[in-house]
Amino acid sequence: MTISLAIASGKGGVGKTTIAVNLAITLQRMGSRVTMMDADFGLANAHILMGQNPKITMSDVLAGENSVQDALSEGPAGIKFLSGGSGLLDMLNLDAEARYRTIRALDEIENQTDVLMVDTPAGASDSTLSFVLASDKVLVVIVGEPTSLMDAYAMIKAAHMEQQVDKFSVVVNMVRDADQGMAHFEKFRAITRRFLDVELSYAGHVPQSQALRNSIVRRSPIALHPEHTRENRAFEAIAREVLRAPFRGGQGVRFFNSDR
Repeated sequence: MTISLAIASGKGGVGKTTIAVNLAITLQRMGSRVTMMDADFGLANAHILMGQNPKITMSDVLAGENSVQDALSEGPAGIKFLSGGSGLLDMLNLDAEARYRTIRALDEIENQTDVLMVDTPAGASDSTLSFVLASDKVLVVIVGEPTSLMDAYAMIKAAHMEQQVDKFSVVVNMVRDADQGMAHFEKFRAITRRFLDVELSYAGHVPQSQALRNSIVRRSPIALHPEHTRENRAFEAIAREVLRAPFRGGQGVRFFNSDR
């Protein structure tokens, strides 16, 4: 059974794509066959963090020039990668029909993928919500700042109101230690519970780390460097929590026509 996992955030700058890339590598190294799609079409940058330069992107797939199989490239640690393409103005605002074709195009790789990870655009745009609503599980990235918490709340509210999505996992980035991560999560959960009938589960935290920042500059994900044990233990813990997290409820078109 293939699991689809959307990585989302209420705002940019919270480290969503860095977490997505390292989590994809971690899941692969833990035994899952992972395909990662950068769904921030037109502004995609996951390939930069991975040191990749794909020749064929999802733009080519939507144009009918290539298949998803053609667009798959080999990423770090053996993950499969689908680039959204960058600098492509015609990809910035996909209409509903193009988003649906993107979701259905992934059907052809279901049998070769255990986890489909979708790095969605930040915010609550139509494109973001389409890919969040198509996924079995949703991982929301926050940091301990008021704007991050409120924008993440707005994104969760939009998904809940649109298609009754009722379960979300949350990871807290850039924290001093585990206690601070849990404190930020509890604050965010209290805000959300006050107004929405949704279930938030704590997936873990990512420490504020110079080694992690250096890995971004080097374009070499920290999950490839086992000597950084603190950071990699954090990603392994998040991976385990994501795999055991419940499937979300709600309606809508799903990746791989799943009905869970």
